Amino acid sequence: MTTFVVHTLGCRVNQSESESLEKELDRMGYQPAGKDISADICVINTCTVTQRASMQSRQLIRQVIRANPGARVIVTGCYAQAEPEAIQQISGVHHVVGNDAKSSIPDRFCRKSSRSESGCAVDTGHLLRQRTRPFLKVQDGCNAFCSYCIVPYTRGRSRSLPLESVLSAITRFSEDGYHEIVLTGIHLGQYGLDLTPRTNLMELLRVIDDARLMDRIRLSSIEPLEVTDDIIERVAASPAFCHHFHIPLQSGDNEVLKRMNRPYTREVFHHVVSRIHDLIPDAAIGADVLAGFPGETETAYGNTLALLQDLPITYLHVFPFSPRKGTSAYHFPEPVPHQVVQSRCRELRILGKERKDAFYRRHIGKHVTVLVEAHQDHGARLFKGMTSNYIPVFINAGSPVPNTLATVEITGFYSDQALCGRIL
Repeated sequence: MTTFVVHTLGCRVNQSESESLEKELDRMGYQPAGKDISADICVINTCTVTQRASMQSRQLIRQVIRANPGARVIVTGCYAQAEPEAIQQISGVHHVVGNDAKSSIPDRFCRKSSRSESGCAVDTGHLLRQRTRPFLKVQDGCNAFCSYCIVPYTRGRSRSLPLESVLSAITRFSEDGYHEIVLTGIHLGQYGLDLTPRTNLMELLRVIDDARLMDRIRLSSIEPLEVTDDIIERVAASPAFCHHFHIPLQSGDNEVLKRMNRPYTREVFHHVVSRIHDLIPDAAIGADVLAGFPGETETAYGNTLALLQDLPITYLHVFPFSPRKGTSAYHFPEPVPHQVVQSRCRELRILGKERKDAFYRRHIGKHVTVLVEAHQDHGARLFKGMTSNYIPVFINAGSPVPNTLATVEITGFYSDQALCGRIL
């Protein structure tokens, strides 16, 4: 039996594409390799959004090659798209596949191995259940060209999955027994603008909601200008949509936003977050922040910090500016000293941790609905799950069944990253 493993770095779109590869390899008759077992085929889905991500991609490739001697190693993803020559120089890599050909990997590079080595039948009917909240990629690519971002060059122009295909995919997930899916995209808010007839994200959400196909629908990152009042009101009114928004801020200074080529202001971001909090008080509201952009003065950084302190943000994803060759910001003057960037990242991360702790603490004693995801072997029968508003919960009672919805009373902190509770 030929075994495979898919390793993933980066965004939820990458994770969605990796899940699709896993399902197709499984359908072709391959067996997922168990933990600590060498695989025959290794696919590595890379990221290059920052210099650190590129470095981590190279490290992961080498680790996978060492851990799987003799395996066929296929490297794909954004790093493979941006710097294929660098990957080809790594001994042990057999194929480098760009994003545009990622979906063809099973047929192009694996089918011969499946027939000659495994001799197994195609379409085993086995469904991979490594994740109880599968990702559904409804959009890919980006037309925005933010001055610091390499993604439009590695993902191409914005492309949307036709609405009928989205509904069909959700129906299949529902028939397979899933209770939640995550709608993902590189630029999710641009959904439908390239389709004929033209549509938009709000219309997609309305159709999904009205069809009642899935218990819970979670949205991935949406740009500030695209979190419209209509979308907020639809999420607030519907039991299907998770109370969770992730909105990239990047900077809370209007001049820095202009240099970033971000088409909104701090005032727009303030309105969006305030509106969400007013209509959905228990919503988790996350934000991306980019510290140390060229020319970010102490005043500009202070404007970012003050904006975040003034808003009911739940958590922060903080990144230091990373110059990416091929982007306009790569040549921008006035670089911020490394020590200053690190100091600003530390301060922002402390704020993010304080906000997350306070948000979690407010839920102690409350009854919440948890999607039970997996059994955790920590010396006790612990099951991990997720609330609608993005709180990880460990349940230490009874025998909950993974991939089911359970009503749970939150009893306290499990760690600084999760709460614990008991099933009612």
